Amino acid sequence: MSGEAKNSWRASLLPVATVITAIVVIWYIAAACLNFAWEQDQSERAVQKGSEPATFSQMLNNTMSQKRPVLPAPHQVGQELWKTTVEKKVTSKRSLVYHGWITLSATLLGFLFGTILGMLLAVGIVYNKAMDMSVMPWVIASQTIPILAIAPMIIVVLNAVGVSGLLPKALISTYLSFFPIVVGMVKGLRSPDAMQQDLMRTYNASGSQAFWKLRLPASMPYLFTSMKVAVAASLVGAIVGELPTGAVAGLGARLLAGSYYGQTIQIWSALFAAAILAGTLVAIVGMIGRLVERRMGMAR
Repeated sequence: MSGEAKNSWRASLLPVATVITAIVVIWYIAAACLNFAWEQDQSERAVQKGSEPATFSQMLNNTMSQKRPVLPAPHQVGQELWKTTVEKKVTSKRSLVYHGWITLSATLLGFLFGTILGMLLAVGIVYNKAMDMSVMPWVIASQTIPILAIAPMIIVVLNAVGVSGLLPKALISTYLSFFPIVVGMVKGLRSPDAMQQDLMRTYNASGSQAFWKLRLPASMPYLFTSMKVAVAASLVGAIVGELPTGAVAGLGARLLAGSYYGQTIQIWSALFAAAILAGTLVAIVGMIGRLVERRMGMAR
């Protein structure tokens, strides 16, 4: 690696490290403040029973190791993540890898459905004025309905016709993921300027040739940018789809179980597992996008 590349890498890493450090420090301070009231109460009860009161430093230290804290400390969440990913077998129902895979399967299926639906709608909107005037407003209006309101309805209706398991969660993911695909793809298909379109007409290109040679390649940067948003939204949809079903597996199920039994450390570890999974999916989509664009001769 050249000296210039190293300096560039360090320059980009420093702001990220600074922000992460600040977040961790603020998190520790917030955990100490929120958990301190419990330690004070325990100290007062100990005094009433004739024991010595705990010192301030003892109470402050105890706020970092409570079993059911109001806000767990960062190291508690890290330890729980390590315990439920590395130390547990992936087939164990206490493993976040096991639960993450169940959520991931619904996420990917919903993302696939959403991408296909979004691309088809985008092509129809761009090439059909009636669809542009009628479908696009409904696509936008669909996103004004809260997902927490529509998810139980989807699951109840599908269960009534005998459809359960993976598909209802995937459809909820589809509902959230198709919208950014439609918007981005429409923008991308319309991105070629008038001069480029005139050039295609000069070459006597047909509509399909103009689509495959001009509009579709021009839409790729927009499409993959939208797909990064859509895959994260799809994960949210899969987790939300697990909540109203009383699911026993999946990251949503871990969140439910943690809330039922007051296991805040479990809740936060599941949230971080979901965030790591979302970041990984976004990075994979971005990498595929760069490979496709490089293969198509687009400099990045």
